[in-house]
Amino acid sequence: MKYVLLFVDTEQFANDLQAMGPAERERAYQQAEEWFADHAGTLRGGSKLRPPETATTVRLEGGEPVITDGPFVEGKEVVSGYAEIEVADLDEAPGVMSPGTDASHAQLARVVRQHAGQLAASLVRVTGDFATAEDLVQDAVVAALQHWPVEGIPQRPDAWLFTVARRRGLDALRREGNYRAKLAQLQWPVQPDPDERLRLIFTCCHPALPRQAQIALTLRVVCGLTSAQIARAFLVPETTVAQRITRAKRKITDAGIPYRIPADDELGARLTEVLAVIYLLLNEGYLATAEQAHSRDLVDDAEWLASLLHQLMPTEPEVAGLLALIRLHRARAAARFDREGGLVLLQQQDRSRWDREAIAEATRLLARAAKQRRPGPYQLQAAIVACHADAERWEDTDWEQIVLLYDMLLALAPSPVTRLHRAIALRYTSGPRAAMTELNTLAGALDRYHLYHATRAELLRDLGDLHQAQAADRLALELTANPAEQAVLQQRITWT
Repeated sequence: MKYVLLFVDTEQFANDLQAMGPAERERAYQQAEEWFADHAGTLRGGSKLRPPETATTVRLEGGEPVITDGPFVEGKEVVSGYAEIEVADLDEAPGVMSPGTDASHAQLARVVRQHAGQLAASLVRVTGDFATAEDLVQDAVVAALQHWPVEGIPQRPDAWLFTVARRRGLDALRREGNYRAKLAQLQWPVQPDPDERLRLIFTCCHPALPRQAQIALTLRVVCGLTSAQIARAFLVPETTVAQRITRAKRKITDAGIPYRIPADDELGARLTEVLAVIYLLLNEGYLATAEQAHSRDLVDDAEWLASLLHQLMPTEPEVAGLLALIRLHRARAAARFDREGGLVLLQQQDRSRWDREAIAEATRLLARAAKQRRPGPYQLQAAIVACHADAERWEDTDWEQIVLLYDMLLALAPSPVTRLHRAIALRYTSGPRAAMTELNTLAGALDRYHLYHATRAELLRDLGDLHQAQAADRLALELTANPAEQAVLQQRITWT
């Protein structure tokens, strides 16, 4: 089949090309040449078009073709040329129209995440308006995600993002009386103080905002994710995410939430809010199934945020503890799923696939935090995971130490879920009957929690009550929506 491929110039492309340095411009031209060389076998002809002022444009209006003179004026687009291609069918044609690039999705995510928050912090300082700064950065991020996969990541991605945001921001600044003063500040290079990024994080995680809004705002403003990316990661409609962000920005403005680092007397409570947001990202990403992995690596985002916070607050042991916890979980990630995407439980995991170097580094980070003698929930959770990670075999697990750590965790942050996990550890130190006695005290608090019933099923099997074990597994199956967990439970029911 033969198709016509149109080459369209836009005003944005022209501006971007003008903003490039000689080396970047040469790279863009070379990529275009490489594209033609790579697709020489499918190209059957082509030509440049006449100048825009003499060109004829065919558009659709109400579903009907309309012929007009000149370029796409409203869209500021100009069809500059065409190529005739021959491919097997229409399904193959889009592959020809998508130029290759060395920039993977992971690289794009890292680069955007590295620079978006820094730019947002600088723009808040210059514009004096959180919502305006967020809008400008989001426009720049969207432009980057449109251009960089095709043109490659520029040598100075921070300068590229700044140029786009500055261009968008000029119109907003012109409406203000102190336009010239602010314009003078809006020059490259921007050099934000590290405290500015801290202000940004604490503003996004302000306790006046609902938790889901804190998460969405942090991912968008600090990490540079688009609303669509956040929606895919949490499996919710994009409009839901957009509404959360809009309401959060309105709340910041209407309530006069200050853009500042909390005072010493409130820093502890506010830091707890920030760490809770990062911890929720870790949980959401860690519990994602293999089928969801393509959408967004939220654990990667959580690690990056914790690492940034650790750089900005190196003397806070709970920040280091959370970072160590995330890295310990990531070090074992390769063994969590089998080739078919099925969940592999800890006892059955191939420990040779664990990243021992990453485990050692995370353990050293945790040890440095412990030296400050300010224990906290995240340090203790990391220490529990470290006990599992240190064991060469399942049989080598130090369950006595794990029970002790759960006792310390319960003293600092008591919760039914922590008591559930302690009961699981108690199974290996005091036997299933002692664990079941502990578990029975949690029936009221955790009756709608699937892991409570799954744990109860395991203990019932140990005690020889297979019929009740199967019933408990069935109840757990009804209470979880996670496909990987459902598969494990279904298998247990079948085998019982």
